[in-house]
Amino acid sequence: MSETIAVVRATRPNFLVLAPLCAGLGVAVAWHQGEPPALLDTLLVLIGALLAHAAVNLLNEYEDFVSGLDLITRRTPFSGGSGALPEVPSAARHVLLAALGTLGLVVAVGLYFLWLRGLPMLVLGAAGVVLVLTYTRWITRSPVICLLAPGLGFGPVMILGSLIALGARLDATALAVSAIGLLMVSELLLINQIPDAEADRKVGRRHLVITLGQPAAAGLVGVLLLGSYGVLISAILIGWLPAWAALALAPLPAAVWVSARLPRALECPRHLNAVLGVNVAVLLATLALLICGLSL
Repeated sequence: MSETIAVVRATRPNFLVLAPLCAGLGVAVAWHQGEPPALLDTLLVLIGALLAHAAVNLLNEYEDFVSGLDLITRRTPFSGGSGALPEVPSAARHVLLAALGTLGLVVAVGLYFLWLRGLPMLVLGAAGVVLVLTYTRWITRSPVICLLAPGLGFGPVMILGSLIALGARLDATALAVSAIGLLMVSELLLINQIPDAEADRKVGRRHLVITLGQPAAAGLVGVLLLGSYGVLISAILIGWLPAWAALALAPLPAAVWVSARLPRALECPRHLNAVLGVNVAVLLATLALLICGLSL
């Protein structure tokens, strides 16, 4: 495998759909407010979100390789990294340069929107850059911050940042959507940490799967996942979200299955992988359907 292919693999392309979906929620809220954003600004928001996600993945791959975590982790289709650098160690420097270059492009996009929208853009943009730079090396050492950071990055920072970049309002709809994003993405990272817990512990990480244990973490996964649907239902009932947003409830039965099945799948890697796969499908389908519901 060439170094170029290793760099591409280190971006974890299969997972990059999450960022455009979260930024797409911001675009959908802007449309729902009745002020369709400019096409160029919309494209830059989506591209910036994609690049930010790629940057954090590249930094994560590089730092996990340098720390030795990549050499002891048990990879699954949903956790444990891409495995690109253990296969091509000479690509490590290129992955780091790609991470910094990608982050530089994100900053350039952010500076454009800072010029366009002013100080509010700086606050959320700076928060996003800090999360990208600190997640693997420092945030993963703090259990509660490690739980919240991914959800904050893809929820309030990315969704509300997209709205500000597009010149839209931060209203109750925006807050409800960002809360749903926060809960679902934090749940996604928490459940995907379960297979990695023992390897993570050996390199000094301290996320909640390590500090609480797998059974308690599995219970928290259910609370976060079903809690996101609770926010969705509540926001529809009180009028913060339109009735069409109920489309996003379609994956709820699968979410209930994930919550109930996960505690019983912890000791069987094959069953655990099946739960992780359904969980990813639930998350992506819910966010995509919520975009549709806001756009109708």
